Amino acid sequence: MVKIGIIGGSGLDDPKLLQGAIATEADTPYGKPSSRLSVGKIGNVDVVILSRHGKRHHLSPSQVNFRANISALKSIGVTHILATTACGSLREEIGRGDFVIIDQFIDFTKHRKNTFHESFEEETVHPSMAEPFDKGLRKILYDTAVELGLKTHNGGTMVTIEGPRFSTRAESNMFRIWGADVINMSVATEASLAMEAKIPYAAIAMSTDYDCWKVDEAPVSWEEILEVFHKNADNVVQIIKNAVAKIK
Repeated sequence: MVKIGIIGGSGLDDPKLLQGAIATEADTPYGKPSSRLSVGKIGNVDVVILSRHGKRHHLSPSQVNFRANISALKSIGVTHILATTACGSLREEIGRGDFVIIDQFIDFTKHRKNTFHESFEEETVHPSMAEPFDKGLRKILYDTAVELGLKTHNGGTMVTIEGPRFSTRAESNMFRIWGADVINMSVATEASLAMEAKIPYAAIAMSTDYDCWKVDEAPVSWEEILEVFHKNADNVVQIIKNAVAKIK
């Protein structure tokens, strides 16, 4: 039976999103997840929502226990994961408020646990990551966003940095040279762990700013990100609500 896990933030922790929502505590071999799990339904589909940075957004990117988050979703029977994230654009053509259904990542984090296999005592594991995002889920997210009339880019490379600081201009330009299209502080870690957990995973990224490579405007600020994200939070919710009904 399909059970969709949704990882995200603003708008997605609204109790009105789920029918019959019940909050449940979770514990895992890797510690507690970022938040309680909200379990309910969207239409006829079982859905579990987890707030990546906690309900009060009190966890910095480096504090998020990504292993516990993915482990908790797996333990409750989640069969697919849809993630939402704000991101910075590294390309002129990806404007503020645009959506990107990313298909590749570059992991530029430095201090995180990004695998469940820290030891090869029991077995040697080298997960394949050539296609880190599920193609079927990506297609559903893209088609749904287009049906809703939202400007959406089909494919793109996300570079995930450690945070919580933003990039220097030198780093931002380097990421552009590397071929990255957008930048954030979470997706690469989540996608890696979801792959190891054998849970199909896809992410929809909303562009909120131009990082700092664009010298003809002010560098990104947290206030700017929040302003753009809140303006478009309902669009994210509508994409998710319509997409979950299509997942088989």
